[in-house]
Amino acid sequence: MLAGPTAVGKGTVSADIRERYPEVWLSVSATTRPARPGEVDGVHYHFVTEDEFDTMVAQGDLLEWAVVHGRHRYGTPRRDVEVHLAAGVPSLLEIDLQGARQVRETMPTARFVFLAPPSWEELVRRLVGRGTEGEAERERRLATARVELAAEPEFDHVIVNDDVHGAADALIALMGLPAR
Repeated sequence: MLAGPTAVGKGTVSADIRERYPEVWLSVSATTRPARPGEVDGVHYHFVTEDEFDTMVAQGDLLEWAVVHGRHRYGTPRRDVEVHLAAGVPSLLEIDLQGARQVRETMPTARFVFLAPPSWEELVRRLVGRGTEGEAERERRLATARVELAAEPEFDHVIVNDDVHGAADALIALMGLPAR
């Protein structure tokens, strides 16, 4: 399980793993937020309506879910995780702090990894550099990031994302797979 603050590079590290380690299954979260340019439904996220998300929650279809940055909901479809774990497939969940806490309650034997930025300044630079959020949304995300950074001690392992391939390799090593 991989978590960390906004703009730390969780998606970039996960994409690097997806490219170099096709045997690792990466969960695809459901979200109520609209797709960003280049995002593909079912690949990057399952983009769902508020009503569809409500149904998933009511039916217990999500392993975890949370309102992120005070706006949109994200969650991990339970069945996908259970099927892959039961089959012994190396699996990676990329989730937020709230979700990580929920998974800790339901799957205490999972390995919890915190992806940290090299510095606060670098985190801000990455968020601004993405250019995908307006000023108000950036401020909201940075306020959330401060809270998320303070939760680092709750995790089993910390990887500093100062190099994408290096961070991906460190995560793969924690999963017990050989580096490539």
